[in-house]
Amino acid sequence: SYRREGLGAKGPEQVPPEPSQQEKALTARRLLHSSNWGFLATLSSLDKIKGMPFGSIFSISDGLLDNSTGIPFFCVSPVDPTVSDLMNNSSASLTLSEAETDYCRQNLIELEDSRCARLTLTGQVVTVPSDEIEFAKQAMFSRHPVMKKWPPDHNWFFMKMNIQHVWLQDWFGR
Repeated sequence: SYRREGLGAKGPEQVPPEPSQQEKALTARRLLHSSNWGFLATLSSLDKIKGMPFGSIFSISDGLLDNSTGIPFFCVSPVDPTVSDLMNNSSASLTLSEAETDYCRQNLIELEDSRCARLTLTGQVVTVPSDEIEFAKQAMFSRHPVMKKWPPDHNWFFMKMNIQHVWLQDWFGR
């Protein structure tokens, strides 16, 4: 059985206080920086499901391990349907889960539990401008070195999300 010590029935006096906005921002930044992948959702441009939600798992990086930017970068190929969607409509959401880290397991928190934080960033995913390509390449390859060996005929290029909204859930109902 899944044993969870110290997590018996809790009364209202045992619910932790609402974290400050600064604490929530730090949690969001930490979760983004510690994530190597996320689920990127778009509005489909495929004929059979045009306008319907569509998404895929993407490798991400927000910078080198010692240089968190808070901006998610992606290495993508135009043959990916999600990338085709972004070329038609750059609006997207990127969802990350603390389940990727060891935090929830180490604290005996089930991965679906609201205390295992999840973060959804919403904004525009755009092609990285030429003056940022070298940084994007270093950021992605530092976290995902195998990308250097991906087939060149897929025409890989870099995109980033210009974040417009942040949604963080790290406790029940908030």
